[in-house]
Order: sequence, then structure tokens, then C-alpha cells
Amino acid sequence: MRKLALLYMTFILPFFMFGCGKTTDNEINFSSSSETTEQFSEKTNASGNETVSSETTIESESKTDNKSKILVAYFSATGTTRPIAEEIANVTGGDLFEIVPVQPYSEEDLDYSNDNCRANQEQNDDTARPEISDTIENIDEYDVVFIGHPIWWGIEPRIIDTFLESYDFSGKTMVDFCTSGGSGISESESNLKEICPDSVWLEGKRFLESSSHDDIADWVDNCLLYTSDAA
Repeated sequence: MRKLALLYMTFILPFFMFGCGKTTDNEINFSSSSETTEQFSEKTNASGNETVSSETTIESESKTDNKSKILVAYFSATGTTRPIAEEIANVTGGDLFEIVPVQPYSEEDLDYSNDNCRANQEQNDDTARPEISDTIENIDEYDVVFIGHPIWWGIEPRIIDTFLESYDFSGKTMVDFCTSGGSGISESESNLKEICPDSVWLEGKRFLESSSHDDIADWVDNCLLYTSDAA
């Protein structure tokens, strides 16, 4: 009996101990992974935005956590630019700020067939600076700023110039994005760089109203890779 007990202590008991320890580690890792996925699903479904894979979103969040605080500021007179900006904020986890004019734009203000409409008068005046109704008190906290807007007569609306001239963006990473059915973003980018020459400007992007989540997320991920490299 003593020999059988010794055999059990030497060979059989360590086998069970080793097997149980390994199973416990696997269960802990799987439990952590499941919790992360569930939390992401709840956050995405509550926002009403298109659900994407947890792998993509967790990767995007890891690029911003403890590195850069992101602001997505946008102007959307007719609502076309708004969903693009909201999606960028959703992908990056950034704060969303709508640039709202003190005097809202009416349909008559945006009647481009009328040379005397408000939008045409502003776009033809390099010094026009429409007043913004709200301000950002903690602008110094942001490291990366996305600037979104439609294209009016080939360039950014003048209210975007108002926004950029209202704060000090020196040293911040800036990214221009726009919505347009045909006009490009190059002239807008050039104008914005002149207003904020001491910022680090990444390549901007023109989106269509029909741009998909993947189109936006892929572009954002590339931008965040550049900001991570710079850091």
C-alpha cells in the first residue's frame, strides 16, 4: 500500500494539478475577451450606428487610449456633413463639436442661383467671418482636431475660417475633411493651412454623402497611424 501511495503522489497527482491549472488560465482569458466584446456591442447598438467587428474597434480605441485626445469639429448647414463627422467621432472615440452659426442659414441664404444670397456674398468676401454661437473652453486638451465642412464654391465655408481663427492650434495635428458631390478638397486644405501654419496637417479627405462606414473607418485608421508615429 505504501508503494502504491508513493506512486500516486509521484506521478498521478501532479498530472491532475497541471491539467487544472492550465484550464483555469484559459477560462480567465476567454472571460476577459467576452466581456470586452459585450461592452463594445452595447455601446455601438445604443448609438444607433452601424455595428462593426469588435476587433476593428478595439484596435482603433487602442490607438487613442492614453495617447491623443481627439476633437471632431464640423459645420453642416444642410445636414450632409453631420453623419460623416458623427461616424469619425464614433470610430475615434473623439469629442464632437458642431460649429453652429449665430444666424442660421435659411434656404434663401443657400440659393446659389441668386448672386446676392448670403452664402454667395460670404464666399466672395475673403474677410467674411460669420459668428459662431458656442465656444470650446478646453481646446488646449486636444492633440488631434478633425475639421469637417461642405464645399462652397470650391472652398470651405467662411465660418470654418472663423472657427480656426478663434483658437490657437499651434502644434496640434489637424485633419481637414469635407462633403462634396464633385469639387475637391485641395483648395480648402491650402486655405486652412494658411490660417494655421504652425499646426501639423495630415492629408484630408473628400467624402460623398453615400460614403460607407468602412470608407470612413479605413481613412481614420490611417490618420491615427500617422499620429501614433509622430508621438
